[in-house]
Amino acid sequence: MPEPVTMPRCTNPKRIGALLITLCLLAVAAVPCARAQQTAPVDKDPVRSPDPDVEKGTSDNITRSGGQYVLHSDVEEVALNVTVLNSKGQLVQNLGRNDFQVLEDGAPQTLISFQHQDLPVSFGLVVDNSGSMYKKRPAVNKATLDLILASNPKDEAFVVNFADEAFIDQEFTGDINKLRDGLGHIESRGGTALYDAVVASADKLAADAKRPKQVIILITDGEDNASTLNLEQAIRRVQALSGPVIYSVGLLFGDEMSHGEVRHARRALEMLSQETGGVAFFPKNLEQVDQIAAEVARDIRSQYTLGYRSTKPSTDPSFRRVTVLASKSGEAKLNVRTRTGYFPSPKKTGHNDAPAK
Repeated sequence: MPEPVTMPRCTNPKRIGALLITLCLLAVAAVPCARAQQTAPVDKDPVRSPDPDVEKGTSDNITRSGGQYVLHSDVEEVALNVTVLNSKGQLVQNLGRNDFQVLEDGAPQTLISFQHQDLPVSFGLVVDNSGSMYKKRPAVNKATLDLILASNPKDEAFVVNFADEAFIDQEFTGDINKLRDGLGHIESRGGTALYDAVVASADKLAADAKRPKQVIILITDGEDNASTLNLEQAIRRVQALSGPVIYSVGLLFGDEMSHGEVRHARRALEMLSQETGGVAFFPKNLEQVDQIAAEVARDIRSQYTLGYRSTKPSTDPSFRRVTVLASKSGEAKLNVRTRTGYFPSPKKTGHNDAPAK
C-alpha cells in the first residue's frame, strides 16, 4: 500500500511571510473577476430613468452592428433635418445644396452632405395615458397609425404610454398590427409626467434606433404635473443627445383646464417642438387630429437633410446655436425650420464607419 503524500512544511518565517503576502495579492486580484462573472443588475424600469446630469462618454463611439462592433469616428459631424416653407406656408421642395447657408454661433459652416429624399425614420410614439385621455384615445390611436401608414415603409416605431410613469408598450417594430396593440394598452391613470416621458423616449432613440433620422410624436391633453425634470432640463437633455425632432399635438380644448393651465401647457409644447425643429399643433376638436397627422407625415417626408463638420473643437462643451438660411432666385423670403442648436457629443453618423480592431 503506497504511503500518503504530504506537502513539505515550510518552517522559515521569512518564506511564510512572503507566501502569505502572495496569497493575499492573489485573493484581491480574484475579486473583480468574480464580480465580472455575476449577472449585471438590470434596470427594470419600463423606460430608462432620465438623468440630466449624466454625460455620454467616449465609449459611445463603439456600437454593435450586424454581429460586429463598429467604430464611429466622425464625432463632429452635425446633421440637420430642415423644413422650408414659402410665404404662403407651402412646402418648398426644389432647392439644391447651394441654396442653403448654415451658421453656427454666427460663423459660416461648409456643408459636407446634402440629401432631399424620403429617408426612413425611427419614431417614438409618446401618448398621454392619463385619466382625461380615456375618451380621446380611439381617435388619437387611429390618427397615429394613419401617420405611420403614410410614412416610409422602412420606418420603425416604438410606443410609450405615459401618465405619472412612462411604459414601453411596444418595442421598435415596423409591424402596424403590433403598433396598434401597443397603442391599445389604455390604462388611464392620474398624473402627467410629460417631460420625463419625452426625455426617456429620446434616450431610447439615441440608444436603440436603427435609423439616423429620428422623430417623437407627442400627444397630450394636459400640463405636466408629475415629472422629475422641468421643461428647461428636458429641452437641454434632448439637445445634448443631438436628439429627435418633436412634433407635439396638444388636445387642450374642453373645460378640463383653466386658462392658466392651458397657457402653460401650450407654451411647453411649443418650446419642445420649436427647439428641436418640429411643430406644435393645437386642434380645436378630435376630428382635426387625423388631418394634423397627415400634415406631420408630409412634413417629415419632405425635409432636407444637411450635414456639416463644426469649425469649433469638440472639446468645447458649450451650446452651439444653429441658423439655417435658404434662398432661391424668383422666390420670396423662405422660412426655414430646424433645431435651434445642440450641445456637442459623440454622434453616430453612418459616415466613415469601420469595424473596430
